Amino acid sequence: MAYEDEGTANNVYSNPDDADGLDWEPGIEADDGDRVTRMAGRQLKLWREAAGLSRADFGGKVGYGGEMVGSMERGRRKLRPEFLELADKVLGARGHLEALQEDLKEAKSPRRAKNLARLEAQAVELAAYSNHTIQALLQTEGYARALYAMRRPMHSEEAIERSVADRMARQTILDNGKVEPMFTFVQEEVTLRRPIGGKMVHRQQLERLLAIGQLRNVEIQVMPTDLEDHAGLTGAFRLFKLRDGSTLGYSEAQKVHKLITDAAQVQSLEIQYGTIRAQALGAQESLAFIETLLGET
Repeated sequence: MAYEDEGTANNVYSNPDDADGLDWEPGIEADDGDRVTRMAGRQLKLWREAAGLSRADFGGKVGYGGEMVGSMERGRRKLRPEFLELADKVLGARGHLEALQEDLKEAKSPRRAKNLARLEAQAVELAAYSNHTIQALLQTEGYARALYAMRRPMHSEEAIERSVADRMARQTILDNGKVEPMFTFVQEEVTLRRPIGGKMVHRQQLERLLAIGQLRNVEIQVMPTDLEDHAGLTGAFRLFKLRDGSTLGYSEAQKVHKLITDAAQVQSLEIQYGTIRAQALGAQESLAFIETLLGET
């Protein structure tokens, strides 16, 4: 991974107070869904007991067995919106249980996705070099789903759909009609040639790149495979230039995600990215390359 040996791990946000005002949640890799589910289960139990109902009695009123009710109260089973609405009426919770829907919905999104969305929203310029896959903001839904489906250990269907939805939601920043942030992407040629998801998904992905590349605030460049000199061999990374004038780096590999705040290391990434862009094909030449590749696919 890029800069792993240069101490990047010492510059990961683990406490929001370390972020100098940046809207960044602690636990970049964590997902707080389980914690919120357990909290909601405890609330369900308190309201059931306040109503003087056993698990079996309550379950009979909402169409579940007592054992299933127990699993929900212990946070082992998800509380679905329709169940919360019914439980709220049966237990006379006056909207308190029904209101848990928003907390449970919010908790479904991993903190990493929320954090990246916040960073992207606060940036005036976003730069990304990608060497294995198409950059997340450029992916089609089919491409993203294929990536998540092939991960090992395998993800559940629910987790895949949740992750795809989070990724698609982040992409609204690209086509919101505004002139900022400015985006620059450098894609390795191999990422354009690898048919992730099959031929149709591959074609749709190339077509999306061509469409996104026409936006005034987006430049997509291709790094040719046959270059003898390559400044990006240390791995993929991103740069976020924020409205306050600061710049942050970000890298991830093998499920390890790092936000780089050290000024010297960020400067090193900026120098590296500048060299990568200089070595890559120009924006118009890159779009022509992608169009030719689409014709061959």
